[in-house]
Amino acid sequence: MNHTPSAAAPERTQHGVPHLPKASTRFSKRFAAAVLVCWLLVVFDGYDLIVYGTVQSSLITDTGWGLTKATAGTVGSMAFLGMMIGAIFAGRMSDSWGRRRTIIACAALFSLFTILCAFAPNAFVFGGLRLLAGIGLGGLVPSANALVAELVPAKWRSTIATLMMSGVPIGGSIAALAGIPLIPAFGWPVMFLVAAVALLVVVPMGMRFLPETLPETLPETLPAAKDAKQAVGFKSLLRAPYLGMSLLFAISTLVTLFAWYGLGTWLPNLMQLAGYNLGSALTFALALNLGAVVGSVATAWAGTRFGPIPTAIAAAAVAAVALAVLVAGPPVGLVYVMLVLAGVGTHGTQCLIIAAVASHYPAHLRGTALGWALGVGRIGAVAAPQVGGLLLAAGLGVNSNFLAFAGAAAVAAILLGAIGAKIKTAKIKTPEIQSKNTTSVGARNV
Repeated sequence: MNHTPSAAAPERTQHGVPHLPKASTRFSKRFAAAVLVCWLLVVFDGYDLIVYGTVQSSLITDTGWGLTKATAGTVGSMAFLGMMIGAIFAGRMSDSWGRRRTIIACAALFSLFTILCAFAPNAFVFGGLRLLAGIGLGGLVPSANALVAELVPAKWRSTIATLMMSGVPIGGSIAALAGIPLIPAFGWPVMFLVAAVALLVVVPMGMRFLPETLPETLPETLPAAKDAKQAVGFKSLLRAPYLGMSLLFAISTLVTLFAWYGLGTWLPNLMQLAGYNLGSALTFALALNLGAVVGSVATAWAGTRFGPIPTAIAAAAVAAVALAVLVAGPPVGLVYVMLVLAGVGTHGTQCLIIAAVASHYPAHLRGTALGWALGVGRIGAVAAPQVGGLLLAAGLGVNSNFLAFAGAAAVAAILLGAIGAKIKTAKIKTPEIQSKNTTSVGARNV
């Protein structure tokens, strides 16, 4: 009797590691569990984005480390520098070493060094630990998104990729909510001890439920196995026919993350400088992240309905307008509305860029492409805290930050328009090439 393995049931390799035997057409419970684990890891990415903003004032005033606004921005950038390194190399690693092993290794690295941040004796050690934690954290998102893209049917890939990133604002909301009671009661270190949950709960879940999707483990007859024989890595990504789109995706991610991470890092402090107390300032951060949660769901629907790039253009424009309105000093109620819209726009744009990248590249380059876009994009995340601190140190005021972040969102909309035009041109050329090839074949057959 001929037994054919189910598309929804992962097989196990000789080492007992589950892998994906062929392209899935529906979810199994195991695949749903794997997607859930990846989403939980993205939640920690969001938590880490906001956690430094929640403790920044405490680090400046309560530690005796001698931090100023400018140096606090530099320390804040260390995690984002680590994320840039982690995203670039982990994306490439996941294409060659395996998604599962890369995700688990990055999660363990992030968790361990984040916990150690709670015991840092000075700013230098704290910044170094944040750098090392950032390397692990930066590798999680591209690897997790690449894995999820291979677990879900192609028609749902864009939607699931966008919904996956809802974990970022949810994690940020948890950080903002937790900081309101925990920091006054237990001090800033407790905010970093939360990473123990990832080490003790999520990492073991990953070892249990994440399948391996390395193409080399697949039967030779499958498309993914054929893709594996093609060249992988940055050399393939940064040459025709991918060079132009790879650069545009990377720069779009850079300016989008400049706006998103800049707000995430500086918003509580900016609102305190504007005259609000810590509780109110963290509530504004919560509004930003709740807007981003709404944005994840709304852009998932709109991205499926209208396409990820057109929707991303609209989302970036909404963010630019909302942040520009804040410069005018509107009433408190309108400030909340604008921050919600800024969350919808900035995070929604980034979700859609990731969905577009995951769908645009073939399987053998997907992890590398996501790592490239997010790695280069982290330059914006590294620069944003520094730029925010320097603008304040120069005496340019709170509005200078909002203008800088609004400008970045506007640039993102322009770059995404260029990506949309390039994709549209490619779609027009493809039928023409196919038509010429058909005519040529017909002529040879005469």
